[in-house]
Amino acid sequence: MTTSLWGEQGQFPYEKMLQECLSGELRVVNAGLPRNQKTLTDLLQEEYPQVACSDGSVHFFKRKELECLANILDTDEQEVLLLPMLIELTGNETQATIICGGGEERKVVSKILDMPITCEKGRIMLYKPQLALLRKELKTTTQYVFSPKILQ
Repeated sequence: MTTSLWGEQGQFPYEKMLQECLSGELRVVNAGLPRNQKTLTDLLQEEYPQVACSDGSVHFFKRKELECLANILDTDEQEVLLLPMLIELTGNETQATIICGGGEERKVVSKILDMPITCEKGRIMLYKPQLALLRKELKTTTQYVFSPKILQ
């Protein structure tokens, strides 16, 4: 009897098992993610801008960063931009992805990096040097999400 080396979705059994293990381990790494996001408008109105995290901790935003974002976006865009912006990191060592709910994230990233940016399929692809520049300016208004995607 011949057994196929391919599992579900064209993955080798080892790759599928590894992906399942990683997703379990990454729950621990991602435990500090916010339970929800808040709009820039709402955060600007709070005395101590913050969101609750899934591990019970609190994520605080620097007012300086919130004001920087407010200077980039118009009032309508401030009411839509959800913070923190999420940066997905996978096994790819050269790129990261910003999850883009709308054009607001694209506009912010484009302004901070001083270059045109595109959002495709709800994602903004950045190389690590670009990510470093973005995080330098927006450390508390962005947050990493570690993803178990090992196959690209």
